[in-house]
Amino acid sequence: MVVKSRASATILAVIMVSCAPSDDANVPGGRAQHEAVISAAANLIPRPPWSHGDERGMANAIGAGTWLRCAHHLTQSDAKVYELSHVRSNDMPQSPWSPPLTFKWRATAGVPGYLDAWHPGELVNGEPGAQGTQMDAFGHWGALSEPWDGEAEFPVDTVTYYGGFTQSAVKPTPESPLLKLGIDKVPPIVTSAVLLDARSYLGDGEPLPAGTKIEPEHLNTMLERQGLSWRGILPGDVVYVYTGWSDYWNDDIYYQGGPGLSYESALYLEERGIVLVALDNPFTDAVNIGQFTGGPKTEGPPEIYTPVHYHNLSQAGIHNIQNANLRTMVDDQVWLSCTIILPLLVEGGTGSPVRPIAIGAP
Repeated sequence: MVVKSRASATILAVIMVSCAPSDDANVPGGRAQHEAVISAAANLIPRPPWSHGDERGMANAIGAGTWLRCAHHLTQSDAKVYELSHVRSNDMPQSPWSPPLTFKWRATAGVPGYLDAWHPGELVNGEPGAQGTQMDAFGHWGALSEPWDGEAEFPVDTVTYYGGFTQSAVKPTPESPLLKLGIDKVPPIVTSAVLLDARSYLGDGEPLPAGTKIEPEHLNTMLERQGLSWRGILPGDVVYVYTGWSDYWNDDIYYQGGPGLSYESALYLEERGIVLVALDNPFTDAVNIGQFTGGPKTEGPPEIYTPVHYHNLSQAGIHNIQNANLRTMVDDQVWLSCTIILPLLVEGGTGSPVRPIAIGAP
């Protein structure tokens, strides 16, 4: 067999290591094997800066390196598939800032003289990309050069977006879809994932209170307590953070606030080169109860209302998923996994319903 590239040689070497006997029965596949995979994958993962006109952001890191890290988790004998989304239905909680999502089903139908019977598709109204478990496009958020005073007309023509795109390039008219940075520009995300259990660490087993900020030191301590210091958060990773706020999924309080990441944690995750972050809350940001109805906002940069959304989407090129369903994976303590995230290819969409899954060993 002829090996035609360094990548092929690296992958072949890792496969040979993975077939060796495990040196640590307490680590699926063996610690040495896992470290060998991570070391080999590091040479295959691109790093920024990206080319001019880029619309993929940190998703440019997805490729042979992240797939190689995924393969380690996919090949464990006791690996399981975890659904990380909530079921979409008429009675799920819904964001008050978007039209409600409703489903209407039609009667069973048939053709006279034939055996066939079928159920016509359901009728859907509302904003699918903003309700339930959903993913943001980069064009969902922009930035002004200075705060808007709220008195003058909103200076929409001065908005800029990730990659330096202008309003005229992204959304030239109020009725236009996103011509740049839409959800249709997001590639399939297939990469390794790290799950951090903030409920256990910060909440002592209880859901974190609304407005609680998860700081970089908290992320580091969770990595340590979950036995992940040897690995850390790697370029190309997805990071899942469990806060316990999803306990309120069926309660009125769910969309009134929630715990979330601090601005400093957004910078921390950007430094580590992650592709996407997902929490079991509706905002990604930490939001006080009543904040959206005139109450005080959580502490952070005074000129930015939702600093994690702002930074990830308009500055860093990191995607967000809101309303992730992480409880089962936390219960099984699947801290490392392969995750697969496929947003719908909605032309010019600002977001998409998404059904992320993770595959890992309990």
